[in-house]
Amino acid sequence: MAYDFKPFDEKLQKTEEHLKTELSGIRTGRASSSILDTVTVESYGARMPINNVATIGVEDARTLRIKPFDPSITKEIEKELTHANLGLSLSVDDMGLRIVFPELTGERRTELVKIAKEKVEEARIAVRLARDDVWSDIQKQERDSEISEDDKFRFKDEMQKKVDATNARFDEALARKEKEITG
Repeated sequence: MAYDFKPFDEKLQKTEEHLKTELSGIRTGRASSSILDTVTVESYGARMPINNVATIGVEDARTLRIKPFDPSITKEIEKELTHANLGLSLSVDDMGLRIVFPELTGERRTELVKIAKEKVEEARIAVRLARDDVWSDIQKQERDSEISEDDKFRFKDEMQKKVDATNARFDEALARKEKEITG
């Protein structure tokens, strides 16, 4: 009999996707529209992400340009970006909004690397909790004589390989983010 790792695999994948989203939200010195993904604006009676109500383009390495489809919501976008407190410079002109990413100081870079490491550690904790749940289930199945002791240890090894592979991908993502931050 084979153990059903599908729910465990899905949990690992969701944790990995969540970490990817969290890391993309950590600002580096380069302009990236992903930093705006968490900001929503009121438009036509509903809250929508900025990219649903405007085009977002990169002007240069440190500047984004937001051009609302409806110029009447420019003020609303400006208000939401100001409230989001992303540490960006914001100016409004006749073409829309211009967002400038300031240069990062050495101290701020160190702080951002620390935040990225915390995000990775949170993801590792989520993986450990999921692993513990699966291990408990495997042990319960062995106690209930649904699987043999050999199967129990084979499933444990298989589970640990999945955890190790996921943690290796976390390490790669952290290394990429650190390189991006320290640039």
